[in-house]
Amino acid sequence: MIVLGIETSCDETAAAVVDAERRIRANVVLSQLDEHTPHGGVVPEIAARAHLEHLDGLVRQAMREAGVDFRDLAGIAATGGPGLIGGVIVGMMTAKAIAAALDKPFLAVNHLEAHALTARLTDDLAFPYLLLLVSGGHCQLVAVEGVGRYRRYGTTVDDAVGEAFDKVAKLIGLDYPGGPAVERSALRGDPRRFAFPRPMKGRPDCDFSFSGLKTAVRHAVAGLPAELSERERSDVAASFQAAVAEVLEDRAHRAMARFVAEHGAPAPFVISGGVASNKFLRERLAAACTRGGFRFVAPPPALCTDNAAMIAWAGIERLRLGLVDDLAFAPRPRWPLEEMRAG
Repeated sequence: MIVLGIETSCDETAAAVVDAERRIRANVVLSQLDEHTPHGGVVPEIAARAHLEHLDGLVRQAMREAGVDFRDLAGIAATGGPGLIGGVIVGMMTAKAIAAALDKPFLAVNHLEAHALTARLTDDLAFPYLLLLVSGGHCQLVAVEGVGRYRRYGTTVDDAVGEAFDKVAKLIGLDYPGGPAVERSALRGDPRRFAFPRPMKGRPDCDFSFSGLKTAVRHAVAGLPAELSERERSDVAASFQAAVAEVLEDRAHRAMARFVAEHGAPAPFVISGGVASNKFLRERLAAACTRGGFRFVAPPPALCTDNAAMIAWAGIERLRLGLVDDLAFAPRPRWPLEEMRAG
């Protein structure tokens, strides 16, 4: 079973070919970083036009690298949402056209489900397991109980953690994208210099909030010279990153306790999404898992950020269960995991 995957939900245009034996035969990603950096963030119209311009070529490249013919495919999977609707439409229409021309199954993949199932591609995990999904648009703790079966323990009530990283980077004059820039700057900083708050820490639920932390950073920066020195910039970055790590650890411990109460024992704890590439956060969460008796699992960074291999794999998971979509499927800018069809 070989599936072509297409990902166009934000600012990466991607195509991949994956088989049911968990082999990634091709995984091609074209970054739009140069187009969006001058604007300090993703511009939806620019992203959609770039997808339209490059996607066909990337699909041909992925198929060529995989060494397979379109007739060899068992199905075509594409992100159906959530995401920037213009980009999602481009990917969906391309996938539908290929599926219709070949009379092959079409699979509309939930981008969040693809992140949730990536660890089954990379580590062959069995259900259930606990997932921390952290990215620019999402921050959730989820019990993954099966394909299409997700129990959300907590989510952000305001900003996602990746969005907070981007905003803090902008506040202290770092380049876009903010997550990697803050992480690099924090390596040279003192995480104890600024006593930033730890929002939601200690609360009995598993929700997150990063708006107040971002505001605290803004106030701290306002009290510094207009032109920040490298030391001041690094100290702010390190103090902010330390606060985020402490919040994620606390929320993860709450989720672990709930998971054990519901499932009877610890299980793998998976971190996925673009922010999961942050080495400092990975180390802190790995230590938290050791204390909680959970096995820490983090897919390779290239499979944490947006990619089409995870879309193809989610397509394989759903195709195995007969969860094929009609060509009339409408792209969804919002698509909560709780609304997924279960196998």
